Amino acid sequence: MADYVELTKETIIMLLSLIYYWLKAIVLTFVPTSLQAKNISGETVLITGAGSGIGRLMSVRFAELGCRLVLWDIDTKGNEETARQCKSLGASTRTYTVDLCKRDDIYRVASQVKQDIGDVDILVNNAGMVTGKKFLEISDNMIQKTFEVNTLAHFWTCKAFLPGMIERNHGHLVNIASSAGLLGVNGLCDYCASKFGAVGFDESLRFEMEMQGKDGVHTTVVCPFYISTGMFEGCKTRVPWLLPILEPDFAANRIVDAILCNQKMIILPRALYFFMALKGIIPTKVLSILCLYFGASNSMDEFRGRSEKQE
Repeated sequence: MADYVELTKETIIMLLSLIYYWLKAIVLTFVPTSLQAKNISGETVLITGAGSGIGRLMSVRFAELGCRLVLWDIDTKGNEETARQCKSLGASTRTYTVDLCKRDDIYRVASQVKQDIGDVDILVNNAGMVTGKKFLEISDNMIQKTFEVNTLAHFWTCKAFLPGMIERNHGHLVNIASSAGLLGVNGLCDYCASKFGAVGFDESLRFEMEMQGKDGVHTTVVCPFYISTGMFEGCKTRVPWLLPILEPDFAANRIVDAILCNQKMIILPRALYFFMALKGIIPTKVLSILCLYFGASNSMDEFRGRSEKQE
């Protein structure tokens, strides 16, 4: 009888919690970012793949917010240009050349960052790469590199900086994944698999922080559609009014806003939330027909991209 009473009590608490957090999420959807945003002025932000694309744009946005910048990229020249733009805004900025395919290089440079600057408050795993080839056309080496940059590098950077966040119960881990990490795409087997891994990594890590009571350590996973940075040059969409190729400035600003609001997951554009919800309830053949109709199955047909360029 006592067990029944306890179970009933837990069930009521669970249902009330569900209602509360569901309503809270709905309300916050209509609250402007300016009213929700946390103050990150003076905090140290590390961004991988900062030398170009949305990595550079996010770096500049964080500089405008008064953050200290730690910029990582394999492209030293591009990284220095990003640093120049951030410094012109008055931001303290340090650059490091890092090969994210090499775990030891990541750990070495992470150790140097902690010696030079100290703790990192916000870690943005932004660097990524895409081959854009059919599965049997991708060399084993390129498959391995895709996972090293898009997935495994997240493990090593978080291992390097998460302990300090846990100790202080303060920090934010941001993992840039992709909508291709939620739905498989023809011609992106290695990329999709690596981004599915990044999504799963982020979600599992978030649950770990919750179970450890580390409510000051946040995670955000970002799942955008194609962004016109050059990484997916040549990709197309059949219904641009519904699933547009995203402008880099728009994507970077929405990502930073999500970080400021401690949003757990952001999918861009918003229409994709509907499609992701459908995926869980419709037959797989129906999903295939929809993907073909909306052009997702053919979006990589004219891909050119920058196959070995980290973004």
